[in-house]
Amino acid sequence: MTNTTTDTTAMSDSSQQVNEKQEEKGRLEDDHFQEGGVKAWCTVLGGWLALFATFGYIYSFGVYQDLYVRAGTSTSSNISWIGSVQLFFFVAMGLPAGALLDKGYFRITVFIGSLIYIFSLFMLSLAHVDKYYQLFLSQGVGMGIGSGLIYLPSVAVQAHHFRRHRALAIGIAITGSSVGGIVYPIMLNNLFHGSTGFAWGVRASAFLTLGILVLANLLMTDKPHRATPGTTVTKPSARDIYTDIPFMLTTVVGKKQKEGKMEQLTQEFQLTIQNGASIFGRTIPNVLADKYGCINVIMVLVFSSSIIVFGLFGIHSVAGVAIFAALYGFFAGGALSLFAPVMTSFVRHPNELGLRLGIAYVFTSLGYLTGPPIIGALVGTGDHWSRPIIFSGTTLMSGFFIILVGRHLQAKRKGTPWV
Repeated sequence: MTNTTTDTTAMSDSSQQVNEKQEEKGRLEDDHFQEGGVKAWCTVLGGWLALFATFGYIYSFGVYQDLYVRAGTSTSSNISWIGSVQLFFFVAMGLPAGALLDKGYFRITVFIGSLIYIFSLFMLSLAHVDKYYQLFLSQGVGMGIGSGLIYLPSVAVQAHHFRRHRALAIGIAITGSSVGGIVYPIMLNNLFHGSTGFAWGVRASAFLTLGILVLANLLMTDKPHRATPGTTVTKPSARDIYTDIPFMLTTVVGKKQKEGKMEQLTQEFQLTIQNGASIFGRTIPNVLADKYGCINVIMVLVFSSSIIVFGLFGIHSVAGVAIFAALYGFFAGGALSLFAPVMTSFVRHPNELGLRLGIAYVFTSLGYLTGPPIIGALVGTGDHWSRPIIFSGTTLMSGFFIILVGRHLQAKRKGTPWV
């Protein structure tokens, strides 16, 4: 028994020494790091365009779902799975995309993702709205995989160019999804219900998206990791990441946040208000995060989002719903925007950035996959809106308490409360 305890202690000490060496290498490289520059801000603009065309387009699924339901494609529940699967692949593909980013394949990963995404979008324009499998394969699977190969690299690459203002740079890039979430639903709704129709309406959006992604690919550049002279590059270990307790606890917040989404509680105008407010929510808190710590700020955002959701019980007017949409868009949008900077704050060495983010996003993909169907089942045929409100508010609040524990452990590890 004594020998086993001694061996376990020795292994723990050895692992801690490896982590300390990785963190020391990261600090050495930070001393030689050049912040910002023209290429860096072009990469932010390229990331903004990439998220406009992918994450922003995903917000338009409500327009598609309404069209499919009216066309009698399938039940509303079955159709919602197209959007859920698309969201799942959009986030889950972050694991292979992140690993490829770490290996230096940023450009080829985003390029292949763009090809798959645009091809699937044009295939969607050829699909028949009464053929469920065609819509599921092109929009759910194809567009999900393609956009997933674009999303994480476009977010994570910002950390290759910024250190002091990393959260702000990522936040600015992610606001592209908010603007896209305003533009695409309005555009598609007008195209589908005007003289253009479904097929050419989708093609019009596909041509626009093609042009945007071409610019995004041209603007974004990677800054390959270069080891500091006299140091060796340590291969990132998935095992070390999975056993990083503060990191794993914090990833749960992303999953809880996605499970607590309120998309099915909003109509088109509310979604527009939410996306408009989230533009500010994805920048202002990020400025504070660079100063006071990403985890500290995201805790406030998650807690506030939970309170706002429970506040739905007191709303009985259109004005109240609009206020809810604006507040929820600001705080929930801020939490979503800060998720990536929070994950990067746990990075001990630059060459594990993509893998660590990929692992985190795999966990959040479960919330994307199960959240909307759960909300739909809780609402039921009798429009029991109290059930999803309680579920969403409770999951967000539980996420807050879990991240509170993770924040305590990380602050103890770093020796500072500003984490």
